[in-house]
Amino acid sequence: MPDTRPTPASPERLELLAPAKTGEFGIEAINHGADAVYIGGPAFGARANAGNEIGEIARLAEHAHRYNARVLVALNTILHDNELEEAHRVAWQVYEAGADALIIQDMGLLEIDLPPIELHASTQCDIRTVEKAKFLGEVGFSQMVLARELSLAQIRQIHAETNATLEFFIHGALCVAFSGQCYISHAHTDRSANRGDCSQDCRLPYTLSDDQGRVVAFEKHLLSMKDNNQTSNLAALIDAGIRSFKIEGRYKDLGYVKNITGHYRRQLDQFMEGNPQYRAASSGRTTLLFTPNPDKTFHRGTTDYFVNERKTDIGAFDSPKFVGLPIGTVTRLGQGWFEMEANAPLSNGDGLNYMHKREVIGLPINIAEQRGDVWRCTPNTPLADLPGLKPGTAINRNGDHAWEQALTKKSAERRIDVELLLAETAAGFSLRLTDEDGISAEVVLPMEKSPATQPERVEAALRENLGKLGTTIFSARKITLALSAPWFLPASTVNALRRDAVSALEAARSTAYQRPARQPAAEPPAIYPEESLSYLANIYNDAARRFYAKHGVKLMDAAFEAHKEDGEVPLMVTKHCLRFSFNLCPKQAKGVTGVQGQIRAEPMTLVSGGETYTLRFDCRPCEMHVVGKMKKHILQSPPPTTVSAPLVFHRQRPGADS
Repeated sequence: MPDTRPTPASPERLELLAPAKTGEFGIEAINHGADAVYIGGPAFGARANAGNEIGEIARLAEHAHRYNARVLVALNTILHDNELEEAHRVAWQVYEAGADALIIQDMGLLEIDLPPIELHASTQCDIRTVEKAKFLGEVGFSQMVLARELSLAQIRQIHAETNATLEFFIHGALCVAFSGQCYISHAHTDRSANRGDCSQDCRLPYTLSDDQGRVVAFEKHLLSMKDNNQTSNLAALIDAGIRSFKIEGRYKDLGYVKNITGHYRRQLDQFMEGNPQYRAASSGRTTLLFTPNPDKTFHRGTTDYFVNERKTDIGAFDSPKFVGLPIGTVTRLGQGWFEMEANAPLSNGDGLNYMHKREVIGLPINIAEQRGDVWRCTPNTPLADLPGLKPGTAINRNGDHAWEQALTKKSAERRIDVELLLAETAAGFSLRLTDEDGISAEVVLPMEKSPATQPERVEAALRENLGKLGTTIFSARKITLALSAPWFLPASTVNALRRDAVSALEAARSTAYQRPARQPAAEPPAIYPEESLSYLANIYNDAARRFYAKHGVKLMDAAFEAHKEDGEVPLMVTKHCLRFSFNLCPKQAKGVTGVQGQIRAEPMTLVSGGETYTLRFDCRPCEMHVVGKMKKHILQSPPPTTVSAPLVFHRQRPGADS
């Protein structure tokens, strides 16, 4: 009788997605357990100073694909019309270099002749509704990063309505505005966040005043968020439908990439051990040669933002700097030194700091000596130049020199499990290697069989020599000897056979690797959820207008960066609400007599330097709008057009440089 039992479902794949400032950073991210990395190409990435040449992309892709890991290239700025041809060339170059996907924001790119590469919707696309997520899936996006402001319930709802892979930021810096909806940098400095050149005005100090001019907060970093850390929410995010877990940080240093990637690799592996219905999206096991600790690398304090519920303490109002962890308290000052009680050992070269009048004062240490119950520290700055340092001062450590030094060395190994089968053939021997993905390679050794003079040592010697995989990407999970007798095989012969088999398996894995195909767009074209679009849609070129017109949009405003006229508009749209942070929200005051009417008064104002912004509050979606002037800029996009034919650029042969 045929077997009618249901076939077990294949485990769902969970992807750990790490940042890569350079090809080297990407390789280390893969070594430390990333299933995929995202990296900037030669141009048009949303981190202007994190671009990479095509050769770096190719080198990274070659390494990543050995582990079935993916390389995603960010091409996610909005583009001038005169940049589309160059973007087209870059897209083809990174595809031919081996990239697996393009991360894009500008919908004009869908109107040009892109390579057959998978498309991912950038965080700059501001995906926070079911309707928008469904639309992006229908026009050809296979993966999309959801807005960081979403709750578990909202994520679950989007997952139920779309087939695209859902990606979510789980660690790193938080932009206070909805991604793609922040123009304060461009208004203030002519540096556009949507063009990859944010001036980080959100990290400046601001003074907040109410409608009567009363100061609510003075010179605080009121638009600076704590850093994202979803360690405790991974299981809940998986249950809600997230399948790609993204670490922020294409500007961060290599120690951060190693540490945070290693941390989340351990967290996801631990989850999958108890949930076999999931598996890692790439191959191999990572062994870390250090103990990851997210608190050891740059952060502004941590928050899980809005994943569970709105909280009042999501802001890093005191400082946008990394102050690290509390380490102790000053007990005594001397000539060029101070003593402190510490809760952990100190090292020469540690970075300490303390707060003085709303300012973080750095305190790098030249020498740290333990003296009984206290540590005597000699800083590299004269004590006279350290304001406010006195007995009782609380000290933090933001630079653990000994721990950081460990990360400058080799700090991880990644190996793919293989089974080795040494067997007899009619003319000699064969060695077959089969890896954890089921890929096999076999090499044969024509050789006359001779009995061993010391048969009792044959099996141990063969297993030892066959298992010498330390310089390869493989690790021996099982060694089987299918021999009819203890034949004599010289160690040099076995080693050569093993090396040939390893090379053959690497070649077989390379041949077997397949890049994902592009998701075809729906026909007839899907209809966009709205018929009119404001400057918030970031339409900056004629190709983008053609795209939206084809999908049913009738009225389109130019992007903020393209406007010539003046006027006050929201320069930042954010889920962060300063009324809520200072317990001034009408919802918080519900039922409190005499308070609700008073705090409904608006507008409130933010002042930083010579810039004044008006705060308006949209309580229905629970959003804050930072309103300011749309300053004059040069219109660099052509007028709207009704033509919807795709743009076609001449593509040079593979490998052409210009």
